[in-house]
Amino acid sequence: MSEPLVIVGNGMAAARLVDELSKVALGRYAVAVIGSEPRLAYNRVLLSSVLAGETTSEDIELQPASWWRDRGVTLKYGCIATEIDVGRRELKIEGEESITFSKLVLTTGSSALRLNVPGGELAGVHTFRDSRDVDLLLALAARKTRVVVIGGGLLGLEAAYGLAKAGAPVTLVHLMDRLMERQLDAPAGALLKSLVEQKGIEILLEASTARIHGENRVEGVELADGRLIKADAVIFAAGIRPNIALAKEAGIVVNRGIVVDDCLQTSAEGVFAIGECAEHRGICYGLVEPAYEQARVLARHLAGQDVAYAGSIVATNLKVSGVSVFSAGDFMGAEGSESIVFSDVNHGSYKKLVIADGRLTGAVLIGDTSDALWYLDLIRSARPIAKIRGDMMFGRSLAEAA
Repeated sequence: MSEPLVIVGNGMAAARLVDELSKVALGRYAVAVIGSEPRLAYNRVLLSSVLAGETTSEDIELQPASWWRDRGVTLKYGCIATEIDVGRRELKIEGEESITFSKLVLTTGSSALRLNVPGGELAGVHTFRDSRDVDLLLALAARKTRVVVIGGGLLGLEAAYGLAKAGAPVTLVHLMDRLMERQLDAPAGALLKSLVEQKGIEILLEASTARIHGENRVEGVELADGRLIKADAVIFAAGIRPNIALAKEAGIVVNRGIVVDDCLQTSAEGVFAIGECAEHRGICYGLVEPAYEQARVLARHLAGQDVAYAGSIVATNLKVSGVSVFSAGDFMGAEGSESIVFSDVNHGSYKKLVIADGRLTGAVLIGDTSDALWYLDLIRSARPIAKIRGDMMFGRSLAEAA
């Protein structure tokens, strides 16, 4: 008889875990997926493309309903899990009876941070995190609403680009000295700023939000230096916070995220966590690829294999505001490393490779990212690069031919 395995959360991590389980543990578990969003799992990375009108909400669904049925999965979406009873092995669902489990996997993701500033509760203040937010932002853009986006990381740039392309005047406010400071060095950040500004988005760096003005709804944003930006709406996109409340209330150990070991198990026997909600060796990754790596390891662990998750080399490879961006590994360059840099600002291209001990340890690409996955493989495999060092800056085809 199949063991009951319940997955809380119906996002990208949950979908990948089901896919991996179907490869290595088919028939071993009776899987139920409980998700709060009222739709099938979708590619959250493409939300900005939906906002920009480049694709539709339906087109970003990861798998059709038939895919889940074919794998014997019971899907309950639009349902909120309210309590985990670890002792009785039960998950309580709002408005419904409890569901029992032998194994429980938390893929509860994260929520957008809302800055604690005066006026943050006014009508017209929103976040950009899920498909429901996209519907709301599309309505703002259709009215040509003046929007201030707070946050110059991935989420902020995606929101700003989508809104601008949909027709809204947009100003992006960022606290740090460059865009995407967690993924880019200063020259790459400066180039990205220039390329984004060419798309009609105003960008203010080293700008701290002091308050949001308005009587009943947003009328403007005041910065710490006294500048006032007129606005009809404000979008908070200044970071994410792992959703840990369900685990914490069940007595499961949490820190910033839900603490897991190398088998992705929490402090509770048979309860696991992966994705944005999980904290492994002190790190909450907040990116898709580490979640997928965790799903692969957990599926094999649940299948009885002797596996362990040792952490992920963080990589970002996507289009930000219509510009191709890639970053991986030690892109800043630790002490003792050296960097090879190619920069062609006029053509919107920047490439930086970081080398240490005869191996590629980090990379940043802006513009041409066609060889990004090859560079990532070199970083992850730690292969010696002495034979291709002189050519690898010019791409895989030339380097491998040499």
